[in-house]
Amino acid sequence: MTRPTAFGRFFLTGPTEVRPEVLAAMNHPVIGHRGPDMADLMGGMNTRLSSLFGTGRPVYLSTSSATGFMEAAVTNLSRRRILCLVCGAFSQRFYDIATACGRPADRLDVEWGTPNMPQAVHEMLSRQRGRYDLVTVVHSETSTGVLNPVRDIAAAVREFDDVMIAVDTVSSMGGAPVLMDDWGLDFVLTGSQKALALPPGLALAAASERALERAAGTEPRGYYFDLLKFDKNCQKLQTPNTPVVSLFYALSFQLERIFQEGLETRWQRHEAMAQRTYTWVDALADRTGEAFDILAPAGYRSPTVTVIRLPEGREGPRTVADMRARGYTIAAGYGKWKPTAIRIGHMGDHTLEGLEELLAVLTDVLGE
Repeated sequence: MTRPTAFGRFFLTGPTEVRPEVLAAMNHPVIGHRGPDMADLMGGMNTRLSSLFGTGRPVYLSTSSATGFMEAAVTNLSRRRILCLVCGAFSQRFYDIATACGRPADRLDVEWGTPNMPQAVHEMLSRQRGRYDLVTVVHSETSTGVLNPVRDIAAAVREFDDVMIAVDTVSSMGGAPVLMDDWGLDFVLTGSQKALALPPGLALAAASERALERAAGTEPRGYYFDLLKFDKNCQKLQTPNTPVVSLFYALSFQLERIFQEGLETRWQRHEAMAQRTYTWVDALADRTGEAFDILAPAGYRSPTVTVIRLPEGREGPRTVADMRARGYTIAAGYGKWKPTAIRIGHMGDHTLEGLEELLAVLTDVLGE
């Protein structure tokens, strides 16, 4: 069955649904990416981008997925060894990138569905003092719906002067507080296709001054994702490589919408959608007497993604297929949770009213 085109039926965990007016903003004549038009476009976004990241630092734009800036963190910010905090598939990606790039790295794993905790990070850095110079962590782990306590983890890392922290905020930026400067983060990256509610293909990142100092003394850094090149070009209101200009126009338009709504209001809307999903799961379990529950523990749940474990006899892919037949898109669980879980991406420009419609249809599907 073909999915209806009305906005508000596509609740994938990424990419998320994009409003027609945002897509329409891309319908703009091509401009030279080294000329004054590009400088005007980038210059008009600078203040809002920095505010989005909670920083006074510039924000770099890359024509790539966010994985590119994950690689930049690995190749630019470590001279010794990296400690990768792993709690799901996307936090593991940092470790996989380090291995692929030939950079020494260790994992600090927790069970999927549980958060990385600052005490464990502090203990590891204390026990192996001098071994690591970079810690990587995912803020909102899209595979499990866990929201890691990044502020507290960063505080633990800052007790070790030469250790930096790089944070993947791909499914939290724009949907949950991310305060780069206040939290003492050295490198923050995200992608366009989740809570920012833009099409895929654009990555964004900001680096602290000491991160750039580290990069300057790190060789080799690679070519495409050399942070010093991004910083140099950003100062000229350019990008180091040919940019996806049409997406820049969509970003500029969407930033205006985001700040018209207000960042804190946007965060509150995401939290309200998450809380409504939790109460729906609890009510469904009570009504049916079946073991529907949320994978992530209370207090460590992402406001943008909820992973729901299904009771025995229920199948994640079958539930997804049944919802698609009714015109709605959700995701099955990820990795080992694919057969027995579903994921709802309540992020971006989705509303509480639209979520209610989704949950009503999902209630019918699960009742059959």
